[in-house]
Amino acid sequence: MPDEYAGLADHYHLIYQDWPASVRRQGAALDRLIRAELGDRPHTVLDVSCGIGTQALGLALLGHRVHGTDLSAPAVERARREAADLGLRNATFDVADMREVDRAVDGAFDVVLSADNSVAHLHAEADLAQAVRVMRARLVPGGLLIVTLRDYDALAAGRPRASEPRIVDGPEGRRVVLYLHDWSPDGLACDTTILITRQVGGTWTTLAWSTRQRAWRRADVEAALRAAGLASHRWHEPEASGFFQPLVAARRRG
Repeated sequence: MPDEYAGLADHYHLIYQDWPASVRRQGAALDRLIRAELGDRPHTVLDVSCGIGTQALGLALLGHRVHGTDLSAPAVERARREAADLGLRNATFDVADMREVDRAVDGAFDVVLSADNSVAHLHAEADLAQAVRVMRARLVPGGLLIVTLRDYDALAAGRPRASEPRIVDGPEGRRVVLYLHDWSPDGLACDTTILITRQVGGTWTTLAWSTRQRAWRRADVEAALRAAGLASHRWHEPEASGFFQPLVAARRRG
């Protein structure tokens, strides 16, 4: 699986209105779910698609001991810098493919997390099944798996061509963030392009990254969870969880 977002790591925060606030908000939403499921105390967390640390840093700020991995070496390096800047000693990061994290990471964790639609970068059913299987392998008995992704059941029905543009006025100048979507005829895949158009002084420049994503339906994800031996899966909607995407939580049996 190639690093389709090569070059994005240094600019990823620009996608957000306020990235530091998003780190704390997303961390708080995940923290509430983890503590409700596993007990009101800090837990060990393996984030297998950490990117620049948006969720991992937020969880570490709330006391959890987090190890983040990602396929993108530049993203991992930035996550390390961000953790150092925040003075976090309970957040570590390394490069690994989520489909091989059972070999790349030692030990077992209370929580394994894959957030921000990362599983959509797995294009084949066999890849999704393998990723879920190895995530389960890094859970302690009774541990919690959390996967968040876009609501592709709804999106594939409407097949939107673009997101609503987001206009941000910040200390780095004005910017417009827009997502373009080109759907496959069968609605099973979508080529997504992230456009960030920035005004610096009197000049406008545009940054762009494109990737193909598999539009996994909830039934597909549930089938992978069951096949991996994960039980009691439950979907949590953003309105209830406070997280910006739908998420599914499941437990490792025994």
